Amino acid sequence: MPEVKKIATRDGYGEALVKLGAEHEDIVVLDADLAEATKTNLFKKAFPERHIDCGIAEANMIGIAAGLAATGKVPFASTFAMFAAGRAFEQIRNSVGYPCLNVKICASHGGISVGEDGATHQCNEDFALMRAIPGMVVLNPSDAVEAAAAVQAIYDYNGPVYMRLGRLAVPVINDRADYHFELGKGVILRDGRDLTIVATGLCVDPALKAADKLAADGIHARVINIHTIKPLDEDLIVAAAKETGRVFTVEEHSVIGGLGSAVCEALSEKAPAKVTRIGVKDVFGESGPAAQLLAKYGLDGDGVYRQIKENL
Repeated sequence: MPEVKKIATRDGYGEALVKLGAEHEDIVVLDADLAEATKTNLFKKAFPERHIDCGIAEANMIGIAAGLAATGKVPFASTFAMFAAGRAFEQIRNSVGYPCLNVKICASHGGISVGEDGATHQCNEDFALMRAIPGMVVLNPSDAVEAAAAVQAIYDYNGPVYMRLGRLAVPVINDRADYHFELGKGVILRDGRDLTIVATGLCVDPALKAADKLAADGIHARVINIHTIKPLDEDLIVAAAKETGRVFTVEEHSVIGGLGSAVCEALSEKAPAKVTRIGVKDVFGESGPAAQLLAKYGLDGDGVYRQIKENL
């Protein structure tokens, strides 16, 4: 079998920023002394006059981004998810969300795949925090292709956005001529009538692998990629629940407040169905190699397959 190409979503983000920056002079990129890690260093090299290193002061960075947005600029503010969603939550809520400013918060290093950086840096709560801010769009692209497409889409969108990016190189699954990205619209990657797997971000590829293993057991799973967690594509999920009757959600996030919660909220109101949330349980992460952590927490292909079989 040919080797699967793997690229981190943060790489797709950095490269897309450079391309977009060449086309639009109103883009300004900010980072909190993490330009190399978030890949905003690519934009800094290409357009140094439009890059601002705010130092290790994330709350201040969000305030600067809000000020730039108020003058008509389109700021992309980047740091690790723990520091963006966590440390700067108040500034995002009050300085970006409340006045509904056009700030794009692009947070790298989300989830347990941060690996050896350990529990303090593994933000498994960012979707929950950002979903709760009125008017905030929340994104989690599945690969570098989708991340690049999302950069263009959030530039075109006028309003506050939070997008999670990953440290780990992940398989490229959207590298095809007919790929189309639309904010708020999920993508059916595989059809099936027996159950539905709704996945986001890094977990989309394991969901597809689990579907392959289920197919070998004679179980045909529909796989939906939800890159936009808010606003959620409720129509797509409701239709899938009605047609397959059983839903599993898969996310590299706490099972509390993220994709699983969003799906449960939608279905409980519109199409009650049994939902099993696969993700990080009510625990903190830990230090270790990313691949081993994903396996331990049941978020690799084998783990997702096992949990689905156990709950059918």
